[in-house]
Amino acid sequence: MMKQSPKILKSLARRWSPLAFSEKPLEQSRLDRLFEAARWAPSSFNEQPWRFIYAHRSEESFRSFLDCLVEGNREWAQHAPVLLLTVAKTFYDYNRSPNGFAHYETGMAMGNLLVQATKMGLYVHQMGGYSKELATKKLEIPEGFEPVAMAAVGYYGKAEDLPVALRRREQQQRNRLPMHEIAMKNRFKQGPT
Repeated sequence: MMKQSPKILKSLARRWSPLAFSEKPLEQSRLDRLFEAARWAPSSFNEQPWRFIYAHRSEESFRSFLDCLVEGNREWAQHAPVLLLTVAKTFYDYNRSPNGFAHYETGMAMGNLLVQATKMGLYVHQMGGYSKELATKKLEIPEGFEPVAMAAVGYYGKAEDLPVALRRREQQQRNRLPMHEIAMKNRFKQGPT
């Protein structure tokens, strides 16, 4: 775990993407609270381009989500109680022109969801390792909407239940780039400022 900074919200510093998920079912009311947090994200022209498609592990449709994942993600994500796919609406309703901010805004909605999940003692692990083409087909995503990322959502499990290679990844130290590499005054700079 990463040392928590006292100057930011605890939920931000504690947020973590585990591989070990408990098979404990995630109550729909708790999942709805995550989506409610996402719903309040900002968006240009109030378009709210984010969409969430999800399935509980107890449902037959969960298999469709698993099928979209690459094998490395499927290995651990199969134990999560919920899998979801974020989708971005790529056009503006008011004039049907392309919305170049759709993915950015979908990411902001997901950021809200992550903070809410952490505050509630839930964990979310987002994944880019999946087939967008298969997700579009299996989850019947219409034209004008694009898959963004998949995620596993639920309660933390036990690292010792993971295969050895995944357990090592789970137990690695979290780290972040130094501040000077992400916040640059006046112009883009690489290296120490």
